[in-house]
Amino acid sequence: MTLTHVTVTVRQTAASPVLTVPNAITLLRVLLIPLIAYCIVSGAYGAAFAGLMAAGASDLLDGFIARRLKQFSRIGAMLDPLADKLTILTAVVLLAWHELIPVWLAAAIVVRDAVIVSGAVAYHFVVGRVEIAPTPLSKVNTFLEFGVVAAVLASAAEIVDAGSALPVLFLVLLLTVAGSGLQYVWVWGWKAARKTQRAA
Repeated sequence: MTLTHVTVTVRQTAASPVLTVPNAITLLRVLLIPLIAYCIVSGAYGAAFAGLMAAGASDLLDGFIARRLKQFSRIGAMLDPLADKLTILTAVVLLAWHELIPVWLAAAIVVRDAVIVSGAVAYHFVVGRVEIAPTPLSKVNTFLEFGVVAAVLASAAEIVDAGSALPVLFLVLLLTVAGSGLQYVWVWGWKAARKTQRAA
């Protein structure tokens, strides 16, 4: 999931429970973030890879349980994508610091997310309610971000030899980062202009 999921409207009652099974799993995923960060900083790339895989598995699990048991909540709708994005951003920044991911790629990922979040906040206060659904390109970008981080960690831990493929993956990821970011800016800039014209 992407950070834009935070603004997706979840049709539910205000009295929906907070401490559901999916939310508990999501909270555990949040607790994995400092552990993954520590492993990367200390050079324990194998352990960081295992932590990332656990985070990915828990993301699939909490989504499955939420749909199966219909345990949706507003806090879960915000916390789940936030946990995903913080996991990836933490890993990307630290891997760039260790020179395992290009700084320009890490900067592009951070800037994209910052632009989307700041744009959503500005839209909310200037235009009105924001209901952003992830686009297919954004979903591809999210999948690639996770895949590239996993490949870098696995290669650094010598689990697999992905060294020759990484430069290509970096470029492909950069294209999806730029493309999905520009897509959000264009679509929501156009919607903002239309609403402003109608209000005038």
